[in-house]
Amino acid sequence: MLRFAANLSFLFTELPFLDRFEAAAKAGFKAVESTNVYEAPASEVAARLKANGLTLALLNTPAGSAEAGERGHAALPGREKDFDAGIARALSYAEATGCRRIHVLAGVVHHGARRATYVANLARAAKAASGVDLLIEPINRRDIPGYFLNRPHEARSVIHEVGAPNLGLQFDLYHRQVEEGDVATAMAEFAPLIRHYQIASPPDRGEPDAGEMNYPWLLQQIVASGFDGYIGCEYRPRRGTVEGLAWTKACGVTLG
Repeated sequence: MLRFAANLSFLFTELPFLDRFEAAAKAGFKAVESTNVYEAPASEVAARLKANGLTLALLNTPAGSAEAGERGHAALPGREKDFDAGIARALSYAEATGCRRIHVLAGVVHHGARRATYVANLARAAKAASGVDLLIEPINRRDIPGYFLNRPHEARSVIHEVGAPNLGLQFDLYHRQVEEGDVATAMAEFAPLIRHYQIASPPDRGEPDAGEMNYPWLLQQIVASGFDGYIGCEYRPRRGTVEGLAWTKACGVTLG
């Protein structure tokens, strides 16, 4: 059975952040995720999760300065203290909320990102993250120009070099389609490393019911693979969030 998480940084954004938890639960979600859970104190996030019977499936490490265009610090030489502080903050939210998956943001190449720094920081963070999976995600260069990690085979190489059992792959079907295509083949190839999926439809990053990809079939491939984690709904609703949830009927799935 597929399990979906509402990304509260993309869905229900017509509401204040903390009100999105109740809206997600009323819409039928049993789990949520966020790219910036730090919009509210950890205690408040935990309370909203408990009040609405929700699981926090995933959170990101802090992105850093929006004004400077930062997208994390994991691969940035000279920013190790900022990276360690971000990991500590993410782990504190994970502890407060029961979240077991943290997406570690790498940073961008024009801020000096380097592979050796990335590997060293991930290895150190993985040791600190006892009981929590750290995930790295290839992100396409159209949505985030200059993002350090773009392709799953690059992520696999890093994961193998770090060699930590709690470091895995976050696979976003939208990012793969935009960057390289051949999504189904990649899903099968990288399945052993994938611990979290995310979905959206190119070219507009809308609901997974229109566009370039056959989502009913792709979701069945996830079922067939035996994947038992969460699938994050990280798309931009073309209509209102609730109205847009009609994609579930088109794909033959339920949110719970």
